[in-house]
Amino acid sequence: MEGGEKRNRNEPSRPGQCRETKDGSTQTDCRIQGHGPRLSKVNLFTLLSLWMEMFPREEEEEEEEDSRQIRGMGLVVVREGKVVGLHCSGPELHAGQAAVLQHGVRLADSQLYFSRRPCATCLKMIINAGVSQISFWPGDPEISMLESAPRPATEEAALDAVATDKLKSNSRPHVCVLLQPPTPDLLQFVNETSRDCDFRERRSEDAEDFNRERVRYLRDFSRRFLVCTAQQHKEILIQMGLENFCAEPYFSNLRHNMRELVEVLAAVAAGVPQHHHGFHREHPGTSSGPHEEVPQQVARHCIIQARLLAYRTEDPKVGVGAVIWAKGKQVGFGGTGRLSLVGCGYNAYPAGSKYAEYPQMDTKQEDRQRRKYRYMIHAEQNALTFRTRDIRAEESTMLFVTKCPCDECIPLIRGAGITHIYTSDQDRDKDKGDISYLRFSSLKDISRFTWQKNPPDSPGASSHLVNGCVGKRSQQPEPETNGNKKLCTKRSSGAPWRGQQSRLPFLKSSGPPALDSQYTSPVL
Repeated sequence: MEGGEKRNRNEPSRPGQCRETKDGSTQTDCRIQGHGPRLSKVNLFTLLSLWMEMFPREEEEEEEEDSRQIRGMGLVVVREGKVVGLHCSGPELHAGQAAVLQHGVRLADSQLYFSRRPCATCLKMIINAGVSQISFWPGDPEISMLESAPRPATEEAALDAVATDKLKSNSRPHVCVLLQPPTPDLLQFVNETSRDCDFRERRSEDAEDFNRERVRYLRDFSRRFLVCTAQQHKEILIQMGLENFCAEPYFSNLRHNMRELVEVLAAVAAGVPQHHHGFHREHPGTSSGPHEEVPQQVARHCIIQARLLAYRTEDPKVGVGAVIWAKGKQVGFGGTGRLSLVGCGYNAYPAGSKYAEYPQMDTKQEDRQRRKYRYMIHAEQNALTFRTRDIRAEESTMLFVTKCPCDECIPLIRGAGITHIYTSDQDRDKDKGDISYLRFSSLKDISRFTWQKNPPDSPGASSHLVNGCVGKRSQQPEPETNGNKKLCTKRSSGAPWRGQQSRLPFLKSSGPPALDSQYTSPVL
């Protein structure tokens, strides 16, 4: 605990205990935030770990008999507030083992966020590597304790629980549950911005499709990440040595916050349609040389990673997220196969500066000195600046970004050695004065994939087809409107987000109100 305060590491924080803790962004320590409710760092890393658990495998593996006993996991490695590793379990390696193999001694003093409590086999290696903190999602652990698992798993889970508890109580790292109550109206904001984001067509029929996909994701994610009954959840928490979380009001608030975060993840995932859309390669007749592409399901998963990052933006108008992955020649560690993370980021003001010192206006401000564009660090720039490894010429290096790269970023992308760009086509070919998007279409040495609706003769979402004139983009420049804003929703009332009081009918959630600050939260 900060300030040298000593207490039981399993004890939930008391109401108001962490109220003064600042949640500065990766870039600054400002109090002013972006254009809407914002994900905290802890919740961002937690949601990324949940999403990484569902990373699609390029080649389906045969499921073993005891696969239900050991559950797959996602893992986010954080160092100095930056994401330096995204991992998931594979057919042979657990997520924790994959992280140890890839990072080695570089794991020292880093923080790890697991989508489940790791097993003793992983935990002992992670502790030995010198990590400073291990946080896990308080659901069914990696060695499943649910009754649906085979009977031999019950004994194995009990033995593993004893071993992990002993490792936890005798180790230097802080092994804990870090969940923060989502900020007020975050779920409403994420639903609206996902429903109207650039990866969806802004039509009434598409809104209905979004709601159907959101409900389907919520059902699937709830089955995976939530424990069905309160009694069963309490039994699991007690076996994991988290009996202090079973006391009220902590237990009810824990389940409520877990449910709300799962709803946020479902809305973000539903913002990128799973059917009838895909990334379409422009000029498919031209070869990208020895560099390889990724399947549609992998590309979609990566762009949703970028969408999650965008909800940490400091930009008062436009939230953008970017993730860079490299595809090596040999199968790597864990469930990501040949892919390894290069870097990720979101748009923010320069690191170490105070937010309020910089202009925050866009092109609607006539006084150009009060516009933000000369001060904002773009998502692509942050991903390249804080990359975790070098970009190698012999590998395919793919940038997934939620907004078409601007003319300021194109030379950086080319100079860094990026071979593929996956993005939306919003604002493409536009010149807005202080920021323009004219150079993306002229890229010759980088394979470009833009998100489009599949044409009628498309064989399916798995093919890479020519853009042509399919989709939302028009080649003619069009004036900027509120509908063109990324992460700025298109509302019939025209009122700004912070003044809007109405609630969507499908966003009603049950459960007690969350405490202001009920769990331990680190200063990152």
